[in-house]
Order: sequence, then structure tokens, then C-alpha cells
Amino acid sequence: MMESPLRILLVDDDEDDYVLAREVLTDTMRRPFTTKWARSYEEGLSSLRAERFDVVLLDYRLGRNSGIEFLRERGVQSADVPVILLTGQGERAIDLEAMEAGAADYLPKHHLEDTLERTIRHALERHRDRAALRQMNELLEERVAERTADLERANTALKDADRRKDEFIAILAHELRNPLAPISNALEIMHEAEAELEICREARTTMRRQVNHMVRLVDDLLDVSRLSQGKIQLKTGPVWLSEIVRQAVELARPLLEREAQRLVVTESPAPIHLQADATRLTQVIGNLLNNASKFTPAGGRIDLSTRLNGHEVEITVRDTGIGIERAHLALIFDMFTQLDSSLERTQGGLGIGLTLVRNLVQMHGGSVEARSNGRNQGSEFLVRIPVETSTAVRPSSPVPDTTTLPNQRRILVVDDNRDSANTLAMLLKLSKHQVVTAYDGLAAVEEFGRSHPDVVLMDIGLPGMNGLDAARAIRALPAGNDVALVAMTGWGQDEDRQRTKEAGFDWHLVKPVDRSALMQLLAELPAKP
Repeated sequence: MMESPLRILLVDDDEDDYVLAREVLTDTMRRPFTTKWARSYEEGLSSLRAERFDVVLLDYRLGRNSGIEFLRERGVQSADVPVILLTGQGERAIDLEAMEAGAADYLPKHHLEDTLERTIRHALERHRDRAALRQMNELLEERVAERTADLERANTALKDADRRKDEFIAILAHELRNPLAPISNALEIMHEAEAELEICREARTTMRRQVNHMVRLVDDLLDVSRLSQGKIQLKTGPVWLSEIVRQAVELARPLLEREAQRLVVTESPAPIHLQADATRLTQVIGNLLNNASKFTPAGGRIDLSTRLNGHEVEITVRDTGIGIERAHLALIFDMFTQLDSSLERTQGGLGIGLTLVRNLVQMHGGSVEARSNGRNQGSEFLVRIPVETSTAVRPSSPVPDTTTLPNQRRILVVDDNRDSANTLAMLLKLSKHQVVTAYDGLAAVEEFGRSHPDVVLMDIGLPGMNGLDAARAIRALPAGNDVALVAMTGWGQDEDRQRTKEAGFDWHLVKPVDRSALMQLLAELPAKP
């Protein structure tokens, strides 16, 4: 391809010098070129402002001005063009001054024939190299700025996460300590007024309520952990929404009654059935009702409604509570969000209930939205879940709560926490079972060999021989295959259940074990001959 002509501006007030320079260029230049002659200092500046040139040949003497002054003009410096200073003088001082002023090179006029073409070529090469380097530096600076901004954002996010973690730990400690005070007080009341049956009954009711509250806190924490690791699996089946609503209302009723709040339930006139995990959907509605109750003053109103809208079921929970600032609506479902973290906050909770709601609803293929007109304007949460119209089978009747046992069992309770082992043994004895206890794994194996129980309820984290090894040792004994082994542990992840199954356990119960669930399990075991 033909190179485009090199555009050269020659600034010189002497026409003979201009003609000489042009003749040298014509004789020596290896590429096409065009020249423009500027006869004065001012004309040279005007030409640079009006046109773009590839190189400037600048005379040192320009009437009352000098080429050095020309070089220092703002218009010349902003033109981004190499300037070669030509002079009839050979002074080194002028050379240095020209370089300091921004000249690309300095060339005595008597050397034009020998060096002008080479000087122009080298000046252009250096100019291109500097331009490329400048562009590379600009790109590098831009990337450094982007990375710096990314790091600053990440650092801000880490600081925010660290702050929220500290706040959450403080809230968690506060929430776990809160139930301990009434439990401790109730124990003292039962000790001081053990003959007062009604007082003791109220104390027991208080303890049961507070223990259930602590269990819900721990369950929420475990659910959050499972969700973050993708370990929650929905167990979906055909369910009737009215049954889900009834169960959720029953779970929330104690809190609503304590706050004297009015709950109005408006269900769809036509029965709605859908494919869902009944337990998790009950948890969704229950969490929304609990959230509404916590942020609604005593005596307030909460509305729960359901309706079918096309191929979606809409579940709405509306309250007359403190409302949500518009700026906070986007944050309300974030993990550990507490919009009121002051010491005066009285609503309680860990700030993870709504996170669970969002994740569980999304796992059902649905969405959840928070609405509010602002402070003291109440809140509304709208859940949408797709409905599979083909699901028309009514769910089976719930299994009745079994508290009486058709068979008396011989039970071995194993737990290194003696209070835990002994109180569970007392409960089982009250239900007419025969119970023995052991407080470590080795003692459990020895006791099994002596008493030959029907059932072993065993903790996992035992001293010496742990529960997993103890289960294997029991299974290896002559009667080991005839016993029902039930793991009782605070570890409830899927991998924990897999480990107990591999060790030989038949069931895995998470502490604190629900009494009715345990009694039902014992009742359903086949009687031993």
C-alpha cells in the first residue's frame, strides 16, 4: 500500500531557508510529503490550530521571537506533533534549551543535506513510541483505577459484612440469653413453691414455651446454613393450601395471643391445591406471621389472605405495624438484616426469618415482595407460587399424635451429659418403660451386653469411644442386630445423617428431641417376641 504523504509545516521567516529546506526534503525523503510554509511566528501558531501536521520544522530566529518561545506556546504543546528546531548557530546551550522546551530534536542548518531525512524519521519513530507508551500508560492507569475501585468496594463490603457479623453475634447472644432468664426463674419458682400445683404448672408452661423458642432459633440457624450450602431438598407433594394456612396459624397463635393482636384470615372461596413441601411452606407463612406480629404493636391487626390468580397462588400477609422505609425495602430479605439495631429494639429475632422465606419461596419456583408506604404505615408481604393444576389428589390425613404406647420397651439411654441422660430416662419411666443409663461409649457397650435392651437412644459425641464406634461395637455383638439404634445428636446435616446410618443407626434424631416424635417412634417399633 502507498504511504500517505507526510504533512510537514515549515515555520521560517526567511524564504531562502524555506527553499533550501524544501529542496533537501525533495532530494532525500523516502516517502511522499507535502509542505506548508508559515512565514512568521503568528502564522505558524495559526496553522497548528487550523490543521494537523505530522512534523514541524521550526527556525530558531523568528523576528522578535524565538523558536524556544514558540515551543513553549500552549497551542504547540497541545498539538501533539514532533518539532525539530533548525538554527544557523551551533551552540550546545541552544540544543539543551530546545530539548527542555519540548523539541523532538535540534539540527544545525548546515547539516540539513546529511541529516534532515534521518532526523525527521527518527523523530517520527520516537513520537509514535511515546504515543504508544502514553496510551499503554493511560490504559494501565485506567485498569489500576478500576482495580482500585473494585478493591475499595470489596473492602467496604468486607467491612460491612464484618460489622453485620458482629452485630448478628451480639443479637444471637441476646436472643439465646433471653429465654434463659424465664427458664431459670421458673426453676426457682418450682423449687420454692413445689406444693403449689397451679404455680408449678404455669412455670412448666413458661419453660416449655421458652425452650421451643430457643429450638426455633437454632433451627433457623441450621436452615440458613443448609440453604447457603445448597443442602436443603424440598419434599414436594400434593397439598391443600388451607391445611398449610391452618398449621401456620397454629404455630403463630401463641405469639399473637400474647400481644393481643387480631388475626383475620381470608381464604380463597375455591380450595387451592398445589405441589409443595408442606413443612417448608408452613414455615414460610409462619415466618411471615411471626415477622408481622413482632413489628405490630399490641392490639394491632394482621391480615392473612390467599387467592388463585391465573396459574399462581398469592399469599398475602399485611399488618398495621411500624412499616418499612422505602430505602430499606431492597434490604429486607438480606441475611442477618436488622433495620433497628439499637439497644431499645424490642422486636427480637435474628434477622434471618425473611431470608429463609425468600429462599424457600424461590425453591418452590415462586417470588416474594415486600411493600410499605413508609414509617408507621404498616407492611405487606406478597408470596407468589406457581400452581400445577394437575395436582388434584387430597393429602392424606395427618398422623395422630401418639402419646400412649402399645408396648413397654427396655431402653438404654446413653449421653455424657448426665442431666440430659437422667431427665430423658425420667420421662421414659413416666411412660412405663424400663430404662437404664450409660454416660460413655464403652459403658454403653457393656450395659448392652448385660441388659439386652430393645432400644438404644445414644448421643454421638461421647468421651473415649464415640457414639459411632459404640454403635458398630453393639452391632457386632450376638444380639446386636435385633436392637433399634437411635442416634440423638446436635448435628443434623445430611452428612451427619449419612455417618450415623453407615455406623449402624436406624434413626437420627436432632436434639432437643421432640417428646411426641420420640414416643411415636417407640410406639411404631415392632414388638419383640
